[in-house]
Amino acid sequence: MTSQDIICQQNWLQGPYGALFVARWQPAVPAINPVRAPIILLHDSLGCVALWRGFPATLSASSGREVIAYDRAGFGRSEARHHSMPLDFIEQEACGDLQAVIEGLALERFILLGHSVGGGMAIAGAATHHARCQAVITLAAQAMVEELTLNGIREAQRLFAEPDQRARLARYHGSRTEWVLSAWIDSWLAPAFRDWCLDASLAALRCPLLVIHGAQDEYGSATQPARLTENAGRGAELHLLDDCGHVPHREQPEEVMTRLVRFLAACA
Repeated sequence: MTSQDIICQQNWLQGPYGALFVARWQPAVPAINPVRAPIILLHDSLGCVALWRGFPATLSASSGREVIAYDRAGFGRSEARHHSMPLDFIEQEACGDLQAVIEGLALERFILLGHSVGGGMAIAGAATHHARCQAVITLAAQAMVEELTLNGIREAQRLFAEPDQRARLARYHGSRTEWVLSAWIDSWLAPAFRDWCLDASLAALRCPLLVIHGAQDEYGSATQPARLTENAGRGAELHLLDDCGHVPHREQPEEVMTRLVRFLAACA
């Protein structure tokens, strides 16, 4: 099966902060084993459904599972938010928009896959919904705040001061662009956020964990995936990819998909 054999359905669900845009990828000819848990994708700090690009369709075709992605409130096509993000926004996602998607789609079981901050949200979600979550996967996730992370954000802040860079982001977030940037930059650079870490959520994990991280990730050193795997409540599998930065599924798509399919084959 190829990604061309996959169809995508789009709709909106009601979340705690308003309407959420949701997309679901499935084979045009129903061939997915309904017993297999679907995969829910959680996007990064500047991401949205559209910025996953062809990844969800390829993942669905390669794994034989339904793939679901949603725009968090304030991002992409979901309803705008007007308040600043609380400092526990990563942990709050588990009982916020993510829970709205789980309940709105009546998902009894699922697998969580998150990129960057979405990886942290996936771990928090797996810890909170441990009775339903069958596995969790992180791509370039942060386990804590380190200076490399902050320096990367400061550099991005400088780049996004340029009108053309903001315009590129606005293609996906429209009038929400300023809020999206603030939600990322102001949250991570806040002094009160400096001691944040995922240790409590990791210790509460009750499902398998796959960690994929680029050795040249500009937002997190190899200390990040090491902390994820060392503090996980269940056994964890780590793949540190050479010559790879912060977007492994785009920089090394074949290698990442091979690792994902192999890991998912052992999951319910």
